[in-house]
Amino acid sequence: MTLKQQINDDMKQAMKARDSVRLGAIRLLMAAIKQKEVDEQVELDDTAVTAVIDKMIKQRRDSVAQYKAGGREDLVEAESAEIDVLSGYMPQPLSEAEIAALIEQAVADSGAAGMQDMGKVMALLRPKLAGRADMAAVSALIKARLAR
Repeated sequence: MTLKQQINDDMKQAMKARDSVRLGAIRLLMAAIKQKEVDEQVELDDTAVTAVIDKMIKQRRDSVAQYKAGGREDLVEAESAEIDVLSGYMPQPLSEAEIAALIEQAVADSGAAGMQDMGKVMALLRPKLAGRADMAAVSALIKARLAR
């Protein structure tokens, strides 16, 4: 079963269970997936669906930070609930040790000697880490590794 089919099945279950919070988040996700498919005129595979989910989670985290700064706890709770639902569709995150090992492997494979080779290392890591690690944190780890 593809990730998109799983999401569709979960939407039906949420409807039957009358779980309005979960249903709302899943409907937003399905709308984003369909929008991306219409824009690009392709059927999204699991990797592309994961990228859509990752983008939606990042948007909601930004919203949570802004709502907290504005003192809107009701909106913080709503966005946090959506993050919880969306996170359930993401692959299992990698541990710091696994990420460090992948960085070392990518540095060795690319022959990176300094900061000018960061793009090569990121190009090798991006497909392996998509949806499984925060790429901003990975970027910082690569910079630290290449600065040695």
